[in-house]
Amino acid sequence: MSARALFDQCSDGALSERLAQKYRSVLFQNPSPSERRSWENSIPALAEVLCDAGLDDIEVLIEHRLPLTSLRADIILAGSHPATGRPSYVIVELKQWSEARLVPGTDNLCLVARMGNRPALHPVAQVRRYCDYLQDFTNVLSDQEGAVAGVAYLHYAADQDVSELLRLPDAKAQLFTDASRGELIKYLQTRLSALDGSVEGDYLLDSPRAPGRQLMRAAAAEIIDGGEFLLMDEQEVAARLVKRAADLSRQSDQKEVIVISGGPGSGKSIIALHLMGHLGRNGRSVVHATGSKSFTTTLRHVVGTKNGRIPKLFRYFFDFTSAERNGLDVLICDEAHRIRQRSSRQGAHAGHQSGRSQVEELIDAARVPVFLIDEHQVVRPGEMGSVETIDEAAHARGCIVRHVDLNSQFRCGGSRAYEHWVLRLLGLEPGGPIQWQPEEDFELLVAESPQGMESYLRGQQEAGYTSRMTAGFCWQWSDPWIDGSLVDDVVIGEWRRPWNLRSEQPVGGAPVSSLWATDPSGFGQIGCIYTAQGFEYAWNGMIFGPDLVWRGNEWRAAPRESKDHAVKKAEPEAFGRLIRNTYKVLLTRGMVGTVLYSTDPETQAMLASLVPTGIKQGP
Repeated sequence: MSARALFDQCSDGALSERLAQKYRSVLFQNPSPSERRSWENSIPALAEVLCDAGLDDIEVLIEHRLPLTSLRADIILAGSHPATGRPSYVIVELKQWSEARLVPGTDNLCLVARMGNRPALHPVAQVRRYCDYLQDFTNVLSDQEGAVAGVAYLHYAADQDVSELLRLPDAKAQLFTDASRGELIKYLQTRLSALDGSVEGDYLLDSPRAPGRQLMRAAAAEIIDGGEFLLMDEQEVAARLVKRAADLSRQSDQKEVIVISGGPGSGKSIIALHLMGHLGRNGRSVVHATGSKSFTTTLRHVVGTKNGRIPKLFRYFFDFTSAERNGLDVLICDEAHRIRQRSSRQGAHAGHQSGRSQVEELIDAARVPVFLIDEHQVVRPGEMGSVETIDEAAHARGCIVRHVDLNSQFRCGGSRAYEHWVLRLLGLEPGGPIQWQPEEDFELLVAESPQGMESYLRGQQEAGYTSRMTAGFCWQWSDPWIDGSLVDDVVIGEWRRPWNLRSEQPVGGAPVSSLWATDPSGFGQIGCIYTAQGFEYAWNGMIFGPDLVWRGNEWRAAPRESKDHAVKKAEPEAFGRLIRNTYKVLLTRGMVGTVLYSTDPETQAMLASLVPTGIKQGP
């Protein structure tokens, strides 16, 4: 809408409710009180600025979603540049802060009283990253130097109450307060002409979106060559907190533990790899650890292609039983939900056990332990990684614990709305299953048959998108035949396909187990939870097996149908929780789209009733 139309809607009080309705239709939930306050207070303040600047006809995009993420820029102003006539855009980040100060020892982390002094990214740093991201992932802007600028507007603040924040210089983004409102008007007039901006708005909205870089392909450059991932919002806050703690750790007796929570695609592993590269290049001893063989093996494989010493930096949680206390500067514990009660390696002697829990061993091993966790990914008995468990162990050791939650901020591809739909579907969030509302950047389909699913995904694979098929662990997992061919264990009617390999030796053209998700030859084998967890690909086909079926209006878990001998031994209530977590992980691997199918007719009918688009019977 135009700036004048925005001002009129703010004046009659209609804007906030219209935005709330749109929010509910897209995200299936109500906006938070803070979100509504921003619409009611901050947007009208900006609308007045635009009209006072004589920019009534520029186009205003509200809550604009940045490409391939769940991040939303508060406002993007679209129009033409007054000097060149070329398209010009200004991203505006609106803050209701009245006072803020810098975190001691940092230049772009803030403490805001109204947020309980929780660290937040400096608004200039935040909006600068939005500018860079929009140009990096919007084709029409990728080589348009100077086409995008950023503004942070603290419309309730006086300069003296945010004086520390005014020290951050940036050529691409600037901060204005209520006291510098006149300077904001002059600045906007240098970036935008008074002409109609609707064409430039459409130009931005209609531009193709470039895909993000694949995590595994970027890992080697990030760690070895010093490449930089662009960290956004809470991702940057998390990384800054770790860097600050590492800088302070050698001068302070007070140990800090950083806990970073986030769902699939929220950027936990990108943060981990960024920190590995940054800390290593700055002389800090840093090691990455997980409880996942597939994930660790893949990282070792990727980063070891250029330097055979690098894989030694990627370890397992059980490697720290006898580690020197505070021997590392930083230990990054990725996939921390896979922490177990005790560390034990096959063949380990009892005398080699430390007597501590695994989380205590990990905390003790470094001056700054960092835990990256998604509590909905606990899928095996004995896994007990949780924020509460880490907090208790850290506090018992006198550590300061700092938390960063990525869940509401960012998703590197995929769809936050889809993730919420999955949580509701599986009863991991209250309210029950809901209808899927189609999205521009993410597709959800239900296939009428596994043949239809495979045919559709093969087409996506041939079009250049990574595609994989996964299933619940409901079929026997056999070793290859003597001639090296794989056994077609997954049988659904006349459709038969093998599981991915269990071994680390390639057989019959199939990749080793740990590389199934990243090697192009992985398509055609069915992945299970142990090979899919921790990885993402563009398209995901997911088969519900008979271990979780829909009856009436609820899910029923069937341990007898499971072939996962470790999980089926769990108590019935625990099995139900673990199996729903398992399907949650399998359902959320796709970044571009997901195709669903269930072997159970009633479950298949329920899925089809929730998803409007289907794939017909395949060849």
